[in-house]
Amino acid sequence: MLYLDNSATTKPYKDVLATFIKVTEEYFANPSSIHKLGSEAEGLLNQSRKQVANLLGVLPNEIIFTSGGTEGNNLAIKGAAFANQHKGKHLITSVIEHPSVLESFKQLEKIHGFEVTYLSVDENGTVSCEDLQKNLRNDTILVSIMHVNNEVGTIQPIAEIGQLIKQFKNTLFHVDHVQGVTKVPLNINDAHIDLCTISGHKFHGLNGTGAVFIKTGVHLLPLFTGGSQELEMRSGTESLAGNVALAKALRLTTEKAEKQLKIVKETQEKLRSELMNISGVVINTPVFAAPHILNFSVPNLKAEVLIHYFGEHGIYLSTTSACSSRRSTVSHTLLEMKKKEEVAKSAIRVSLSVDHNEEIVEPFITTLKNGISKLTKVMR
Repeated sequence: MLYLDNSATTKPYKDVLATFIKVTEEYFANPSSIHKLGSEAEGLLNQSRKQVANLLGVLPNEIIFTSGGTEGNNLAIKGAAFANQHKGKHLITSVIEHPSVLESFKQLEKIHGFEVTYLSVDENGTVSCEDLQKNLRNDTILVSIMHVNNEVGTIQPIAEIGQLIKQFKNTLFHVDHVQGVTKVPLNINDAHIDLCTISGHKFHGLNGTGAVFIKTGVHLLPLFTGGSQELEMRSGTESLAGNVALAKALRLTTEKAEKQLKIVKETQEKLRSELMNISGVVINTPVFAAPHILNFSVPNLKAEVLIHYFGEHGIYLSTTSACSSRRSTVSHTLLEMKKKEEVAKSAIRVSLSVDHNEEIVEPFITTLKNGISKLTKVMR
C-alpha cells in the first residue's frame, strides 16, 4: 500500500496511539473534578497545553484545545466577529480558503449582516498584499488568510500580511495553519498573528483533536457555553487522552520534520520532474510551494476514474479538499487560479508525509502512465 493522501489525514504514530490508550486507562477522571484523580488529570492537561505552546512558540494560556481544524476556524472567525462587531462589521478573507473558513464567512455575511471582502489570487494561488492593503479599513475587524493551501500547497505571505494588519488597531489576524504546521515554518509572534488554528490528524495525531492559539488580550465570544472549560473559551469535558496525544504527535512530527523535510521536498521535486515528462499532464502546484503537496491534472481523464484506478493498485490519493471531494470534482481553488475548467475537473492531489522519500516515485509514475494508457483507450 502507498498512502499519498496525508493532507486529508495522516496515519497516527504507534507511540501516539500508545499514549492515548495509557492516558485513557490511567487518567480517566474528569479534569474539573476536585478529588485527587481529577487533579492528576488536570495536571496532565496543563502539561500538554504547555508542551503545545512551547512547540508553537507561544504562551500556555494562549492555547485552547478543540476537536480539530473546522471547530478551530469557526471559533476563531465567528468568535472574533461576534465579540468585536461594536468596532465594525467588515471582514476580509480570500477566495481559496478551506470550506470551514469560507462557509463561516458566508454565514456571517448572509445571516448576521457582516460585510465580507473576498480577495482574489493570482495564477499561483497567492494573495496580493497590495490588494489587501487597498481593502483594509478602519472598520475591518478580522482578516483570515490560510498559511498553506490545502489543494495546491501555495504558501501565502503571512509575515507581510501581518505587518500590514498591525497598522489597524481594530483588526485581528487569523491564520488557518492546518496544512502548514510541521511542514512550513511560521513564527506566530513575528507575523503578528492573533488567532491560529491547527489540527492533530494532519501531523500523525488523532482525528477529533486540535488547538487554537488566541493571543493574550484578544476577545472572542465562545461558541460553546456550559462549564467554562478550556480557559472559559470552549465548554465541554476535555478529551484529555486526545489532547495529550496531540501534544505528543506535534512533538514527534516536529522533531522528525527537522531531519526529513529536505527529503520530502526532494521527493516532491522528483515527482514534478517525472510528471513534466508525461504528455498531457498539467502541474497545478507552483514551484515555490509547501514540500508535501503536488497537484496535477490529466485533462482528458476524469479525476475520480484515475483515483479509482490508483486505488485498485494500492495507491491512495485524492481530488480536491477531503471536506468537499464527495460533493464536486471541480476544484474551486484551481478555477480561482484561472485554470481551465477541464484542468480543474481532473485535478489530483499527491500529499506526502514526513516519512516519505524518493522510493515512492517509481511505483507512482509507473501506475500513472499505465493508468493513462489504459483509461484513454477505454474512453475512445
